[in-house]
Amino acid sequence: MAETDQERTEDPTERRKQQAREKGQVARSKEMGTAFVLVSAAIAFMWFGDWLYEGARSVFQTMFTIDRQQAFDTTKIYEAFGIAFGFIMWPVLIIFAFVLVATFFGNSWLGGISFSTKAMAPKFSRMNPLNGFKRMFGIQALVELVKAIAKFSVVAVSAFFLLKWQFVDILQMSMGQMPNMMAHALDILLWMFLLLCCSIFLIVVIDAPFQLWKHNKDLRMTKQEVKDEHKDTEGSPEVKGRIRRLQMEMANRRMMQEVPKADVVVTNPTHYAVALKYEDGGSQAPVLLAKGTDETAAKIREIALEYDIPLVQSPALARSVYHTTELEKEIPQGLFVAVAQILAYVYQLRLFKQGQAKRPKKPDSESPIPEDLRY
Repeated sequence: MAETDQERTEDPTERRKQQAREKGQVARSKEMGTAFVLVSAAIAFMWFGDWLYEGARSVFQTMFTIDRQQAFDTTKIYEAFGIAFGFIMWPVLIIFAFVLVATFFGNSWLGGISFSTKAMAPKFSRMNPLNGFKRMFGIQALVELVKAIAKFSVVAVSAFFLLKWQFVDILQMSMGQMPNMMAHALDILLWMFLLLCCSIFLIVVIDAPFQLWKHNKDLRMTKQEVKDEHKDTEGSPEVKGRIRRLQMEMANRRMMQEVPKADVVVTNPTHYAVALKYEDGGSQAPVLLAKGTDETAAKIREIALEYDIPLVQSPALARSVYHTTELEKEIPQGLFVAVAQILAYVYQLRLFKQGQAKRPKKPDSESPIPEDLRY
């Protein structure tokens, strides 16, 4: 049983994943980043290649047309260099920016954006030769070797078929004339470069899921670790029990503050007590303000006596209201008749105390309660 608990068989929790991300441990695919860089470079050269070509042509034209006087004049030569740099600077910067954006996108596609100072901190354990040998001859090194062989094979096979596809055009270029032949050669070269770079995505399709699986496997937890994390997150049973007790005490205090607003308190007479209120002339049914059993019921009765709220004994009605009605909610329709009898008694009792009526007769303790509401 102990060995089973120590095996990493459980999927990582969200907290474990968050802690790993804070340490810089996220799933990354180097092949995806490489593929995005190469493909973006090919696309950038196809889009901005003409501009770059014109800039390079202007540079060569400017530099090769400098006469002897300009070559020995430092002011003129610096001006020539400035003009040449201006021709080629903007296309190079745009291509560089395009590749930079694609590089950022490709490296953050898998695992998202993550910045961690812990990952940047120096790790002296990496300087240990023994750990270095383990990395060189470990499973990860074997995986990298297989990927390298696969990349070489994919690129070699793709290059072979691309050369076979364009073999006739390449031979015919020798019979062309400048500068049309050069433009055609660059066009073929760019398309072959783009398709060759796209072939690396065959490796990415395999490597990306593998990196996700490996990352999830490295973060797996033992059953004991899951229990410990749950205890740290949710708290120990003792602490949670104390929190529940405090919450119940606070709820009871709030409930007791509502008892003085009640019109009547119906009792069991000792085990149950419910405080009811009815807005005279209102359209709502009587509302339950407080309820409780044993000690809580005794406290409700105590407050009712303190504030001169009538106490009426009706065991069946007290139990029914207690079990069927939530605090600050209306009583069920099936209890309307029984509660109405008690409220009528309470109102007549008020008139008696004011000297405006005779002493009313106490309602029958066996109230008319439907069978489905009896407890």
